[in-house]
Amino acid sequence: MKTDSLPLWAWLLIATTLLTQGIGMFLDARRRGGRAWLWGLWGLTSFPLPSVVYLIVVWLVSRRKKMSRK
Repeated sequence: MKTDSLPLWAWLLIATTLLTQGIGMFLDARRRGGRAWLWGLWGLTSFPLPSVVYLIVVWLVSRRKKMSRK
């Protein structure tokens, strides 16, 4: 086996991880009402940076909403 090729199971794992992340981010962003297509597409491109950034953004937005209610 060449060092630059991945086995089939690795490609399937990568595809499953990216699809799960992208779909999850899309559904959550759609539920929250904010740029679902952007988050979903970005979630399909790499792992785990889009999830980390999304969680930070969601946390900051929810924190701002709580602060404005007080």
